[in-house]
Amino acid sequence: MRNVLTATGNGTSIRRWSRASCPVALVVITALAGCNHTNNADVMATVNGKAIMKTELDKAYQVQLGDAQQPQKPTREQADSLRLNVLRQLIDEEIVEQRAAKMNLTAANEEVDAKVTEMKAPYTEDQFNEKLKASNHTLDDVKHDIRRSLTFNKLLSKEIDSKINVTDTDVATYYNAHKSEYNLIETQFHLAQIQVTSVPSNQPGNLQNSKAMNDADAKKKIQALKNRLESGEDFATLAMNFSERPDTSSSGGDIGFVSESQMKADPMIFNAITKLKPGQITEILPLIDAQTRKPGGYAIYKLISREPAGQRELSDPPVQQSIRQQLREGRSQLLKSAYLEILRDQAKVQNFYAEQIFKNETH
Repeated sequence: MRNVLTATGNGTSIRRWSRASCPVALVVITALAGCNHTNNADVMATVNGKAIMKTELDKAYQVQLGDAQQPQKPTREQADSLRLNVLRQLIDEEIVEQRAAKMNLTAANEEVDAKVTEMKAPYTEDQFNEKLKASNHTLDDVKHDIRRSLTFNKLLSKEIDSKINVTDTDVATYYNAHKSEYNLIETQFHLAQIQVTSVPSNQPGNLQNSKAMNDADAKKKIQALKNRLESGEDFATLAMNFSERPDTSSSGGDIGFVSESQMKADPMIFNAITKLKPGQITEILPLIDAQTRKPGGYAIYKLISREPAGQRELSDPPVQQSIRQQLREGRSQLLKSAYLEILRDQAKVQNFYAEQIFKNETH
């Protein structure tokens, strides 16, 4: 039952060569050499004329370096490579942000403030400020990240998700090709989970970047979330914003189906979940690390459904819903990747940092 108990945890930027300023025969060579650009040394790149500054790159680099949890300081080549990757991400974010602005889809201040309020909910003002300090973020940094995330979601929702249509024929075709997958040999439990770990180095992977730093912090956080659930707040929404399991938080804590035999591997969780009716949640349960078998945090489980053994027919609403959702998610991911490639191709990007690295390494 490891998938229930344990936490888990590039696109390329566009480079357009200017044939107006560089001879055609030497276009690639001179472009890579920089065509003698005279730009501010603090400008790392521009996207349609909008500058990405060195301070922004440095801050994002430090965050990425922390995520990598490297045991020793990176070499110069490793640092330059990581900075290039981070800058490509910043370029992509700027491209998307500019596109959203043209379509009047930039998240409003009221939307950002509402998310900040939601983010603060489990903590006192002092606790929240301490968490900001520990993560080397300011409130303005948090608002900036939230605005970008909300804006990105609004853009993709309008440009992609609203245009995806999964027909009944699509569902039937998929079912007929995968019918054996819907023949359950044992009872399956469809579960969702909100997880809080007490390990400070783990990355949260949730919308609010919310992370418990120690066991006491984890206990306070999971209890606050349990209180909110008992007050009627939506499990999936709380999981997306606060659960510290990156592979499931984005889907509202949904960890899919777990077989009865897997469930029995942990009697405490098995006993707690088998007492539930669909829609109900467990009490706060300890998380046991799969490797050390020691407590590593806390979790709350929700039983979405219990599926007995046997063949599931296409006429079953849960089967249709599952297939429809799977097809939508697959198409959405494909279209998002293609859409971002189109936006990159349409943007005018100048990566001065890449040009400088190339110049330094070839002279």
